[in-house]
Amino acid sequence: MKKEFKDLKICILGLGYIGLPTAAILTRAGFNVLGVDTNDSVVNIIKKGEIHIKENGLKDLISRAVSKKLLKVSTKPAQSDIFIICVPTPLQINNNKLPKPDISYVLNAIDSITPFIKKGDLIILESTCPVGTSNIIAKKLQENSNIDFSELNVAYCPERVLPGNILFELTNNDRVIGGINSRSSKLAEAFYRSFCKGKLFITSTKTAEMVKLTENSYRDLNIAFANQLSIICDEIGIDANELISLSNHHPRVNILQPGCGVGGHCIAIDPWFITSSFPDNSSLIRTAREVNLHKETWVLNKIMDYVEKIRGKLKKEIKIGCYGISFKPNVDDTRESPALKIVLELLSNNFDVVVCDPNIKNIDLFDLVSLDEIYHSVDIHILLVSHSEFYQLDFLNKNVLDFCGLVN
Repeated sequence: MKKEFKDLKICILGLGYIGLPTAAILTRAGFNVLGVDTNDSVVNIIKKGEIHIKENGLKDLISRAVSKKLLKVSTKPAQSDIFIICVPTPLQINNNKLPKPDISYVLNAIDSITPFIKKGDLIILESTCPVGTSNIIAKKLQENSNIDFSELNVAYCPERVLPGNILFELTNNDRVIGGINSRSSKLAEAFYRSFCKGKLFITSTKTAEMVKLTENSYRDLNIAFANQLSIICDEIGIDANELISLSNHHPRVNILQPGCGVGGHCIAIDPWFITSSFPDNSSLIRTAREVNLHKETWVLNKIMDYVEKIRGKLKKEIKIGCYGISFKPNVDDTRESPALKIVLELLSNNFDVVVCDPNIKNIDLFDLVSLDEIYHSVDIHILLVSHSEFYQLDFLNKNVLDFCGLVN
């Protein structure tokens, strides 16, 4: 890389919740970016300066970048100097086997850029991957290009962002970088230093890959503890939120708040990357995953039992109002959302359900209603996600099941 740094061409593969904000941050820093996504609809939306996801401050940056021609979008990559892989790595669900990661999107992305790779280019993998993936793609690049393995520049640098605050966190959070060799690490470090204010830590690729999985497995474990406590508290008739609040007054205790499960593309997914690779030595991580999945079933059963109880009192068919379907408060992201899974289960069991989520405009699976309509039209209020809009409602003297700490 002999060019002036800001003159380098950046190609980002995958324009989702990480790729598109990353493109916005880089154009703000002065880079020319080509954003690539295989979804024609996504590409066409961004070409107009619009966005297909909800993220604070993102639309203005994308609109400005497109109008200034700092950001171009396409369904295919082109020759660039830095390639950043931000594509999904979903789970493969096999009957009677542990879920395992599917890295086919990553491998397909590598295939798509291989014809454009030249000596000196830097390939950065940000997608969450099993340990060893960076070396797999480096070998794949070597086999399919004319570049010797020793001359390849490949680095892994996982994102660690909070939806709703992604732009700030991409810029300010510390990052871990693992290159396949020292040159790769130094090039990646110099690149991230050009726009990242956080500290940059250099390590091996395997360690960097494991860091990402460890961070989210740790969070899953902590949430599992809170969720299991909430089930125990329900059984003995005490308030789980009060218990946790009082316990947290201990100077070295910080228990998280329970919910109706765990969602999102990280915490609900990443632990399986470890358990599928190390099944004999990851029993604690697997158990936490199973506890959090069980919480969804437990919530569903609590709702169905409560419906039967209220139906017996009112002597009529019951209309259920479900509040929130995103995986966490104040975002429009429904990936792995336990709330959405619970709503779909209720519908599949032929319950009369209406749903409200102020952060989501529409969803193909069912109709959404307004906050006013759900509040005044249902017999039972099921609080699944603590969106800020829900706090304005008075649920006193209502039939309520609160699984997200809205009224407790």
